[in-house]
Amino acid sequence: MAQACLLLGVDFSSAPTVRKPIVVARGRREGAAVRLEAIDGLPTLTAFERLLAQPGPWFGAFDFPFGLPRAFVAAQALGASTAAVIAALHARCPERMAFRALVDAWSRDRPAGRRLVHRATDRAHEAISTSPLQTRYVPVGFMYYEGLARLVAAGVTLPGLLAGDPARLAVEGYPARLAHRLIGRRSYKNGGERARLVARHGLLGALEQDAGALGLALRLAPAQRKAIAADAGGDRIDAVLCLMQAAWAERQPGCGVPADVDPVEGWIVGPAAGGAGRAVGPSARRRRRLGAQASGR
Repeated sequence: MAQACLLLGVDFSSAPTVRKPIVVARGRREGAAVRLEAIDGLPTLTAFERLLAQPGPWFGAFDFPFGLPRAFVAAQALGASTAAVIAALHARCPERMAFRALVDAWSRDRPAGRRLVHRATDRAHEAISTSPLQTRYVPVGFMYYEGLARLVAAGVTLPGLLAGDPARLAVEGYPARLAHRLIGRRSYKNGGERARLVARHGLLGALEQDAGALGLALRLAPAQRKAIAADAGGDRIDAVLCLMQAAWAERQPGCGVPADVDPVEGWIVGPAAGGAGRAVGPSARRRRRLGAQASGR
């Protein structure tokens, strides 16, 4: 019997180190379960590139944006597709601090509260994700700049966005979105205090019981559970959450990406908020409203 496709969950860092690596959870589907095989750290972006070059079949969910807000892309005339936008951005901004300067210059004259605009997918769930234009605090913009360029250069397929190697597929994950389905707004990372430790154990227990209605249950060994829960930063559990998002998306129509996805914005995979099992894109009315908000109209 052929071995099941390798599934990857990647908690990304735009500037990885030995102390703060890119964390990769690896697993495979076993019927209605996902067996966690290993979690490891990639201390450099070069190591991340080697991961992407690994022959398929593999299917991964990566915790960084696959697109930028359409309002920003249109204002900068960056292009009309995922590959065109990232290529034009790197040509204009050969290093990421130049990208920050470009965003700052564009945002400076916009009304307060409408400077770091969001994509439609960022606001399509109660757990709103950070704008890909944010390059401070949580530097999601740098994650886009460094991560997406490497996916494109590696020739990986981005379902709904970019055709590449059909044996290596990548979708955009967001661990906080699945965590919200499982434990609500409880904080589970960036702290070793008892409440967050309990929240991490709760998250793992809910994943094992398929409490998130993914149609998939996590399977892991006691030693794995202990190590994941003990990681106070939450990088290991975020990688596992991405792994489960990958497992869910891999068996969805369009790999969990709506057929009407905006090709410059991309889409975070996962069941619709409050729903079970089905990927739902924004309605036409909601797309118009979100687009108007993003444009500042």
